[in-house]
Amino acid sequence: MKYTRLLFCSLLGVLLCGLAFGQPENIMTESGEPLQKRPPLDDIVEKRLVKERRLLPYQQIREADIMWERRVWRVIDTREKLNLVFRYEERPFITVLMDAAKNGEITVYSQEDDKFEIPLAKDEVAAIGASVDTILRINPETYEPEPEIVVNTLNPLEVTRYRIKEVVFFDKQTSRLYHRILGIAPIRDVKDENDNFLYEEVLFWVYYPEARQVLAREEIFLPGNDAAPITWENLFEMRLFSSYIYKRSNVFNRRLEDYLSGMDLLLEADRIKQEIFNFEHDLWTY
Repeated sequence: MKYTRLLFCSLLGVLLCGLAFGQPENIMTESGEPLQKRPPLDDIVEKRLVKERRLLPYQQIREADIMWERRVWRVIDTREKLNLVFRYEERPFITVLMDAAKNGEITVYSQEDDKFEIPLAKDEVAAIGASVDTILRINPETYEPEPEIVVNTLNPLEVTRYRIKEVVFFDKQTSRLYHRILGIAPIRDVKDENDNFLYEEVLFWVYYPEARQVLAREEIFLPGNDAAPITWENLFEMRLFSSYIYKRSNVFNRRLEDYLSGMDLLLEADRIKQEIFNFEHDLWTY
């Protein structure tokens, strides 16, 4: 009886090892087609926390509870050290927006204004930043130059800045100052043939509250702990970016650069930032 039990345990162990490590090479499906083997996992475990995370909706705000409000437009320069994550080579932020727009997951709006009134079709999104050039190539048979049409797609590295449109308001129900982002717009520099700067071009506007669900599924790279990734939605909500103010709501609807320049422009942007900070601070008595 003792040897029988030992033999049974040995056979069971061999069977389990065969199921774990001895996967057959040719597994057929019901239709008779070979089952494709999954590629090796490039990690220790399959990480699904970010993909399965549920996005919490914004807290409902009553209009009567908004005691103070100010609209502010900011610029995020991706060439700054704190904003290098926007230029992550494997999957930059502009690629995330473009892929989501092409797949119909988010709606992008025309760059004509920032009021989200003119949505763009998928073919219009695909044509953003694209250009058509005619170059001469040498025919390998005749050794004569022949014209060839080349379609250039948008280079993610050309997008060096992003505009952020947000509303800063004080909710007297919770006694808290909130920053709610309304829109994001990528910007690229247009240059001539000699690489001289001509003007900056706004590609499109994205309505941020609609894009939150998509951005909450996209991980970003941050130095530190790779086991605790964050998403683009976390980055914007926690405001882990550097920016400067270039416009605030005013009666003339003009930007700071329309009436200021040089050091005065930087000082005015910093003054507006400090004014918003002091507003909440001055509501309390210590």
